[in-house]
Amino acid sequence: MQRLSCILSLCMLLGASALSAQTDVDGQAEDIIDALQERVPGKGTVVVRGPDALRNMLGKRLHGEGVEKTDSTAFLKIQGYRTQVFSGNNQRKSKDEAFRKEKEIKELFPDVPTYVTYNAPFWRLRIGDFRSHEEAYHMQRLLMDAFPAYRKEMYIVREEVKIPLN
Repeated sequence: MQRLSCILSLCMLLGASALSAQTDVDGQAEDIIDALQERVPGKGTVVVRGPDALRNMLGKRLHGEGVEKTDSTAFLKIQGYRTQVFSGNNQRKSKDEAFRKEKEIKELFPDVPTYVTYNAPFWRLRIGDFRSHEEAYHMQRLLMDAFPAYRKEMYIVREEVKIPLN
């Protein structure tokens, strides 16, 4: 227990000074993991074990694989969940119905992103960008309470979502 508290204290001290990528005196890149594992006389030794992919992500919140940037915001594209509210394949009515339901939902939940998509032959309306199934389920329950007529068609789907980073 005492060893764990020493490690956590060391992590906090070094984390404050080496939170993002830095360069040392020799001009080589030094990241937080290198700083934690640095041997200092009279101090303990820290060994960080983990995949290289994790090391590459540290200190690079707005860069890297899966990050999409727009004018003012950056999004992380990951596998997540959305609540599907509508799916229809009637070419004469489904498009209009999807956009009508989207408008109704936007009036009650203006901050929740909505997505109307066409993947032949289906028009679909999906709501939200959720990291977990539980978050999507919570939104589904709110939608079911607000729109009881849509209740039968609602379910949660796994899909690539965009999580805002800033």
